[in-house]
Amino acid sequence: MTGVLFEAMCDRVPELRTGLDEWTRRMMRWHFSPATGSPFWLGRRAGLGFDPLHDIGGFADLRLFGLFDKEELRRASARDLLPRGFRGRPFRVFETGGTTGPPCRVVNVSRLDADVRIYRTLLEARGVAGGDVLAMTPGGPHAYGHFVEGLADSWHGAVFAVDFDPRWVKAELRARGEADAYTAHLVAQTETLLTAERPTLLFTTPRLLLALAMRLPKPVSAYGLRAVCTGGTSCTPAEAEYLREEQLQGVEWIDTYGNTLVGHALQAEPVGTSSRSYHLPPPFAVLTVTDPGDPWREVAVGERGRVRATTLLEDLFLPNLLERDSAVRTGPHPWFPWDGVADVRPWRDAGNEHGDEVEGVY
Repeated sequence: MTGVLFEAMCDRVPELRTGLDEWTRRMMRWHFSPATGSPFWLGRRAGLGFDPLHDIGGFADLRLFGLFDKEELRRASARDLLPRGFRGRPFRVFETGGTTGPPCRVVNVSRLDADVRIYRTLLEARGVAGGDVLAMTPGGPHAYGHFVEGLADSWHGAVFAVDFDPRWVKAELRARGEADAYTAHLVAQTETLLTAERPTLLFTTPRLLLALAMRLPKPVSAYGLRAVCTGGTSCTPAEAEYLREEQLQGVEWIDTYGNTLVGHALQAEPVGTSSRSYHLPPPFAVLTVTDPGDPWREVAVGERGRVRATTLLEDLFLPNLLERDSAVRTGPHPWFPWDGVADVRPWRDAGNEHGDEVEGVY
């Protein structure tokens, strides 16, 4: 797939061929022009201390915005986030999982369609696109379930969805310290659908894939799946090895790293002795691995740091958001000609080590 995969993605989503600096300037014009920008960003323009339309000449200049405070997004009205340039077009409101507090809301007009086209290209390159899909994923206000539905719609596949509220899992963890009963409820639904419908693809999270593997009477590979696609939380190396060796023999396992705010960083297979790395397609978003003591200094390839994300979509502009993850910076991969991240772990510091963060199954 060397080089060919990225070219195929560009054919499906031509914006991927746009240089990052040019795209940044385009997004400044979109988000800060009165005719197309959102009330959220237009209302902040006068207080920025600089003019995004004239002072942002490229991606590096986004440092002028400083670090983005996620609390601003939590307080924002979804209507205020909708760009005026999308006036008259249908849109949906998605919410984050609320791991570190109340959820953030964002709007989707065109982003999900691009995500579907990019991901379908990856599935086709690995020979597993098509067929019916089992979604053991959050639904409702969460983008993940809607993404899976859009993907299956792109090839007219059926979607069998598990009734799944990830916030109930977090409520159980906060109240009782465990959520085994709810996890068993999700696994029981999934086992019924795996047996009765024999789907081609299973979408879920790594945490739930592990729970499924531990509770099913047979290995996951025994249910006729061609691929398992995961996203959200991460596995330890030992857990990943167990899944590959004991549960998924003969089944493609395609993982992503990301969230509702930044999108899907696609997993690439190791080259030589390197770890599996995740690559987020620019110019829509950029992951930067930074020095824990200086969020503006990018660490060298091979070093670990805290992830800083910038989202540059027509639907959503978020500059310089410090994520709750640490990772090792990797260089470009033969499949993806841009830097990536590897060995992703939850970020811990003095400020959140004993805070209200609750990791569930999402």
